[in-house]
Amino acid sequence: MTLSHRRQTAFSLVELMVVVALVAILVAVATPSLVGLIQSNRVTAEVNSFVGDLQYARSEAIKQGVPVSVCASSDGLTCLGTNTWQSGWIVFVDLDGSGTVNAGDTVLRKRPAWVGGDTFAAAPSISAVTYSRDGFANLPVAATGASIVLALHTAPVNASATRCVSINRVGHQTVVPGGTGACA
Repeated sequence: MTLSHRRQTAFSLVELMVVVALVAILVAVATPSLVGLIQSNRVTAEVNSFVGDLQYARSEAIKQGVPVSVCASSDGLTCLGTNTWQSGWIVFVDLDGSGTVNAGDTVLRKRPAWVGGDTFAAAPSISAVTYSRDGFANLPVAATGASIVLALHTAPVNASATRCVSINRVGHQTVVPGGTGACA
């Protein structure tokens, strides 16, 4: 009976170091694109949430035959009166069309503040969007143009992830990527 000798194979230190170096290079190349992808997906979710609530407010105004407003709100009950939409917002039946919650108004939806440092502000500055019973947007007098543009900027700033929501006087909303038209 003979003993067979098995040859043992293993990685050498040089081979192991080459693999570690390749993995490090791949991680270094992939990380920036992964961060950009995460920002882009977060911005898409935030913008879609806002546009969905604008569409809901418009449809409720038409359905109920009363003005319905969307305003920036940090507590889910009252309007902030500021152009800081990242603080959250509420959708409410606005019986007097004032853009602020008064006695008799009913809050229909609440959105909490965004986590992180993303900013969402309108140009010109607005603190509420009110839809009339026919679905038209009652934009503030400061909006001399045909629409209001709310720009969402990421933190840290990534121009390719910037998105804007344009609201025209007819009440239609459009999402525009950064660098297109009035979206800067």
